[in-house]
Amino acid sequence: MKEYDFKFNEPLVEGVIVKRKGQFIIICEINGEITNCHCPTTGRIGNLDVSGLPCLLSKSSDLKRKTPYTVEAVSLNRLEDCNKSWIGINQNAANRYVEHYLVNGGFIEMVGTENEVLREQVLGISKLDFLVGNTYVEVKTPLQHLQVEYPEYIKTKKVTPFSSTDRFVKHITELGKSLQSHQRAILLTCFIYDNPGFEIIEKSTNYEQVKVAVDRSIVLGVETWQANFEIKPEGVQLVRYFKREV
Repeated sequence: MKEYDFKFNEPLVEGVIVKRKGQFIIICEINGEITNCHCPTTGRIGNLDVSGLPCLLSKSSDLKRKTPYTVEAVSLNRLEDCNKSWIGINQNAANRYVEHYLVNGGFIEMVGTENEVLREQVLGISKLDFLVGNTYVEVKTPLQHLQVEYPEYIKTKKVTPFSSTDRFVKHITELGKSLQSHQRAILLTCFIYDNPGFEIIEKSTNYEQVKVAVDRSIVLGVETWQANFEIKPEGVQLVRYFKREV
């Protein structure tokens, strides 16, 4: 990894998912022991049946926490494969990765350099992720559909259309409004795997409402960018980022 890449305080531990118990709990086998682990996404992970998949876990420093580990990533490789590729599932952690690269000059082509980076800035009725200089940046990390090729042995399950879009519509609307007092606003769609280019594969139940909000914001000048990260046991690397043509 490069010197300025995001490094974990301790390397992630590899385990195996036994099953997903609920929104917040994934049961994993770690070094031969069965443990309840925190699931960092309340929604689905594509249409995967995650049972039996290899996973990477971070150990909590809080000894009193009921779930001592958090599942950070899953793999579509077989358990015995030595060089696994990982799909990061910690949507909250994506903001930490983005902040790290904003501060360390990883997004020069997107926001330039030597800008003050402020987290969680209130704008209207929303709290947006970053204010970088005079540019608002809102980060989204979709997991409803995984744009990767599934090996034939991967188990899938039937899923229902995604419907929780209110927060996204609110944020994209506020980004558009921000251009009245700021020069730029960016919607940054992040993937903790190498996504070739974000596409809407399965329309949400509120698709038309969301499309109207997005189209209106783009007309006002909101830019849409994509960033792909790679997660490994030792840390996270920004693989590439690019402006999306919408």
